[in-house]
Amino acid sequence: MKLIAKDGIKLIIFPLVCFIIFLCLYLFFNINASKLKYIFIVLSVIFFILFLFSIYFFRDPERKASADKNEIISPADGKIIYIGRVYDDRYLNQDVLKISIFMSLFNVHVNRIPISGKVLEIKYNNGKFFSANLNKASLENEYNAVILETDCIDTDDLNKKNLAFVQIAGFVARRIVCKINKGEKVIAGNRFGLIKYGSRMDLYLPLDFTTYVKVNDKVYAGKTIIGKII
Repeated sequence: MKLIAKDGIKLIIFPLVCFIIFLCLYLFFNINASKLKYIFIVLSVIFFILFLFSIYFFRDPERKASADKNEIISPADGKIIYIGRVYDDRYLNQDVLKISIFMSLFNVHVNRIPISGKVLEIKYNNGKFFSANLNKASLENEYNAVILETDCIDTDDLNKKNLAFVQIAGFVARRIVCKINKGEKVIAGNRFGLIKYGSRMDLYLPLDFTTYVKVNDKVYAGKTIIGKII
């Protein structure tokens, strides 16, 4: 059954109310000026289309991935636009494998936990709003980063492995929602937030991560297994 994300309800109700108001003005008020009636009906149509699009945009389908303990589930719907080794000096302070997922306006924008573990830290930065498919969006756009201690164990020193997943606002997106907190235990596949209107998700993973996906692949939050930590 397809649901609607609760954080989108207000943005769905607003165009619906505007549609009803302008439709009532068109139907029930004695307006002699034909030009004004034309404006009301045009505005009614515009807000009705926005209402339908908002329902579509904030859809939240039920999903359940069958993943092993060390496998990473995609935290976002969209297209893989980058896979590569980088030095991460913001979240983990080490060499990592970075995977970037671009979410268009037509993707589901509800985000999900990629792997079970404990939230070590959440970092929010109020930045700029470059197009989310550009590389500089990772560095300069508004973002919300979740640093996670996974349940995966490094067999050499018995330390748990950490990763980071970062919600990044795009050119249109101006609101990041994150509903988990520092110290919280989280479960792979569970919803944790969303980004409103076009955005990006970056993953910073251990170098011993084996990818199951490649650039330009489409992935689905809570459903697609993107790889495994060895």
